[in-house]
Amino acid sequence: MAKILYVEDNPANRLLVRQVLEPAGHTLLEASDGPSGIRLAQDGQPDLILMDINIPGLNGYETTTRIKSLPGLAEVPIIALTAKVMAGDRERALTAGCDGYIAKPIDVDRLPRQINEFLSGRREKVTREEENIYLREYNERLVSHLEQKVKELSSANQDLTRTDRMKSRFIDMAAHELRTPLTTVRGYLGILTAPGNTFLANADDATLELIDGIVTGVDRLRGIVQDMLDVTRIEAGTLQLRQSPINLAQVYQKIGREFAPVVHKRQQMLTIGDASHVPTIWADGERVIQILRNLVSNAIKYTPDGGRIEISTEMMGTPPQPYLKITVADSGVGIPPEQLEKIFENFHEVRAIEHHSTSKTDFMGSGAGLGLAIARGVAEAHGGSLWAESPGYDPATFPGSKFYLILPFGQPPKD
Repeated sequence: MAKILYVEDNPANRLLVRQVLEPAGHTLLEASDGPSGIRLAQDGQPDLILMDINIPGLNGYETTTRIKSLPGLAEVPIIALTAKVMAGDRERALTAGCDGYIAKPIDVDRLPRQINEFLSGRREKVTREEENIYLREYNERLVSHLEQKVKELSSANQDLTRTDRMKSRFIDMAAHELRTPLTTVRGYLGILTAPGNTFLANADDATLELIDGIVTGVDRLRGIVQDMLDVTRIEAGTLQLRQSPINLAQVYQKIGREFAPVVHKRQQMLTIGDASHVPTIWADGERVIQILRNLVSNAIKYTPDGGRIEISTEMMGTPPQPYLKITVADSGVGIPPEQLEKIFENFHEVRAIEHHSTSKTDFMGSGAGLGLAIARGVAEAHGGSLWAESPGYDPATFPGSKFYLILPFGQPPKD
């Protein structure tokens, strides 16, 4: 028998039609609104569609017109099954693309026979004169509906823009308020732990371990606060760069020293290619280190113990616009294709929030979801770019990922 799609928002009506048509041998697909009806029509390829006209949102007229425009569905009969029984309602349904009209309340004895007639080729028509009249009315109604939706979307967009500004202001304000006491606490901790300070001279190992834990926690908080400030500045376009001559080889040495303990702990291999041949570049050195720090930290997190991370450099382009291409490659779990751009969004996390971990170095650990967003923002502030490539995500075979950083050589400031 036939596969029938019923688009109806009332569950009781759907149940009634199911109880009538399934004993007659038909298979019933159900959708509660226009968009889901369109998707089911495309995926299910029904032999016939029953359409309620009064469904909310995208109504039955509009849903019918849309389905009729889709490849492979133009010849599928769509029958209006509706309580709209006023003068002209039948003509409006047929003008919108329906091939038949059945009024509610449903006659359960007649419905199977009516369905079989439409499946066998029965089609209802309107005269050319009626079609012209109701088509003009239909078009006017569509334009009015579209105008209303545009107004609603415009209003929603204004609300979202206002909310986004409030969010950015809150993050900026909170970060500034947090930075002051954190700086104070970190300063006092620095005094307590400074070489030569006798305050902790007689402290036992447990006390020293507690102090070390406090220092680590405060430094982590300061890093998060600084990330929050950087994000708001990047979004506002107010990130300031302090450009100076940079020796890339020295930058690489600093990155290597910084991550040596972590790499050793994770039994990973961090290989940094020779950059002694790279000429001096003009950029914000601390910001370039920040980019590389985020990329290497990300590679360490998503590479298993014993894996490899490699930094390589290539000079590209020709004067007067030469540039550097820095690649950070890993032998990690990889990135799903649909996530290759999303990972650079603020607060984006690939893993579900219930698996969240605050570790910046543990395998598959997570942070605030700002590192890659900041790295791209800083790269673009330099006139460069940052993107990722990966064969895909596989925690069993570890296909790895590559991050490509483009940085122009820059120019010294003019006197």
